Amino acid sequence: SQLNCPLLLSPLFGFTPLSYDYVLVAKLMDDRERHAKKQREYIEQLRIKNFKVTKIIYDNLVFYGIQAPKEIFQKYRYLLKISDACSGTSTDSNISLKNLRDLMKSKVFETRFCLHEVKFQLYIFFVSPLTCVFLLVCTVCVFFRDYFGEKVALYFLWLGWYTFLLILPAVIGILVFLYGLSYFNSSPLVQEVCESDTVMCPLCDSVCKVWKLSDTCSYAKLSLLFDNNGTVFFAMFMAIWTTLFMEFWKRHLASFVCEWRVTDWSESEEELILELVNDAECRPKMYKHSYLRTALVLICVLVMILVIIGLTHFLVVVRVLVAGNLAKGFKSNLGAMLAGAVLHFLIITIMTKVNRIVALKLCKIEETRTFADTEKSFTVKMFTFQFFTYFSSLFYVAFFLGRINGHPGEYVRLAGQWRLEECHPSGCLTDLFIQMAIIMVLKQIISNVFEYFGPLFKKFLRKKKRQHKLQRKCATCYLKDDYQLKEGQELCESCKLRDWHTNYELTDVDSFSLFNEFLEMVIQFSFTTIFVAAFPLAPLFAFLNNVIEIRLDAIKMVTLERRMVPKKTNTIGVWIDILEAVGVLAVIVNGLVIGVSSDFIPRLVYRYVYGPCVNGTAGVCMSGYINNTLSVASMADSRVKFDQSQMITDGIYATSCSYKDYRDTDFNITHQFWLILAVRFAFVILFEHVLVICKFIASWFIPPVPMHVKNDGLTDKFRRLQEELK
Repeated sequence: SQLNCPLLLSPLFGFTPLSYDYVLVAKLMDDRERHAKKQREYIEQLRIKNFKVTKIIYDNLVFYGIQAPKEIFQKYRYLLKISDACSGTSTDSNISLKNLRDLMKSKVFETRFCLHEVKFQLYIFFVSPLTCVFLLVCTVCVFFRDYFGEKVALYFLWLGWYTFLLILPAVIGILVFLYGLSYFNSSPLVQEVCESDTVMCPLCDSVCKVWKLSDTCSYAKLSLLFDNNGTVFFAMFMAIWTTLFMEFWKRHLASFVCEWRVTDWSESEEELILELVNDAECRPKMYKHSYLRTALVLICVLVMILVIIGLTHFLVVVRVLVAGNLAKGFKSNLGAMLAGAVLHFLIITIMTKVNRIVALKLCKIEETRTFADTEKSFTVKMFTFQFFTYFSSLFYVAFFLGRINGHPGEYVRLAGQWRLEECHPSGCLTDLFIQMAIIMVLKQIISNVFEYFGPLFKKFLRKKKRQHKLQRKCATCYLKDDYQLKEGQELCESCKLRDWHTNYELTDVDSFSLFNEFLEMVIQFSFTTIFVAAFPLAPLFAFLNNVIEIRLDAIKMVTLERRMVPKKTNTIGVWIDILEAVGVLAVIVNGLVIGVSSDFIPRLVYRYVYGPCVNGTAGVCMSGYINNTLSVASMADSRVKFDQSQMITDGIYATSCSYKDYRDTDFNITHQFWLILAVRFAFVILFEHVLVICKFIASWFIPPVPMHVKNDGLTDKFRRLQEELK
């Protein structure tokens, strides 16, 4: 029902308001059709309310230019003042006498949009919110606020702040990577793998053969790049960084909210004001709650999550089948990993559309009171579905891969036939890194390509089809300074039509267009923080992507998409709660990744309990670590059921083979396994408790609102109270 979007642009940039606030477009119909009658009734009711309506017919389209009377805004400002909701810039006025959304759904009107400012479109190519990343002055974000309203401005403000604070994690991530690179060739662990003559057990039945550990020398080097002591420090740093990011963002937000004078703005109060401006005799829509509907929605959400997890199991099956069919030693696992990552990306692409449909259906079942409540409910559901879609496979790789596959003679099998995958003797963290890198980098590249070039291509096609008669007819009256109009002066009808038709050809936007931008960035934030222990370069890739993203989003919004309806707000909404939850989850998951997925704890235990340096033996303390993590299965054991053809490598028959586990010759778990498990749990508990305490201390130590903002608010309230006494 958003019908009016006034342009109250800052005189700093010399903009003047356009003649029309809103344009409705409908198909040209016969006057006797039912939809045509509804159109006439709707437009007539607007005219009764003193709206200025201009009708222009072009080909098979009818354009209605609409401008609201000044009295409406006077009422709106007065009600804002007495409701203690601060006055700000633009808003979306709910002036329609009938539900415009219902008319849109029934195809009475095809679309509706606000008009773009031509000079703003030219300006954005030279100055963009990219300034926010480096200067933090954010004058351009203020500029977006004047043009799009506070809601879009806060998106760019948050994105600029997030991108700026990514600089430090990106630099530290590079240093951690270089730290691993410095030991690329000199590490005793890598040398042990590359110089080993150990024969490893087959990775599948019948087809696979034994393979040499030295065949995976390159993989061992790659593992060390992302699984070293620096990773632990970086994971702890990122957990604290997440807390500091949230706290400093609250302070940053408070400063701009105070400057924009929307501190006391209330969404619920504004909705009541808009209803009263529309109809003084209206009755407010009451809150409703149904335990039955809530239970039904909860069950549907759980079922949807189980479906998404089921797709993760499908990925596991595909990986197992690929690994079994390649039959090239450990390279088969690497091929399975790459195939699984690409398939996972395809599933993400498909499930994104499915998740959106399901989330919207569930919101309809809830019957929320207002559109704002619907938007909040939709955001939570959609993010939950997308989170499981993106991260279910990563959780499997991080915490289950190679830990439930069994041992020779008693392997765990899918459908009693296919064996599960195994980790490399150097550790499982590299599997997680490869999976995460493919999904994150591939997603960012493809998303940016489609997000920008998709609308650009559509605009190009529409421009090719556009008839040139509008340009010829408008040339006689469309002067160089046509937007610097004197009061009471209007463009000729042909020029109006050209502007309206140009805006009509742009990509459509809706109330969830900004949601898509936030969702993309919050998912990226989740990648950057949750599994950062496995991918220290994630902040760097996120930073580079965001520098481009800010510019592309700015250009897309003002040149490729119809103008969003300006909306007022003083917060990023439920996204702040989601970011807080992601921050807590990042502490838990990174602790588990280091304690469970990484080989940091086994290496630590070996160095101080089982290594050569324990008894003062000369040499490298980590010498023999790889062999210490391997167990041996003998072909003489009747429980080992490898075929003799599988035990031949380089023409030599192997009488035994090794596999990654802590077991004796009878396949019993050794004492070292239980010691490592105990240390793992102790580390996770200590890691999480220390970082959670640090998070609480940081939250308490850093005030969410700067003192100057509090003092300004206090002074402003004191002044208003003094004026009331007078």
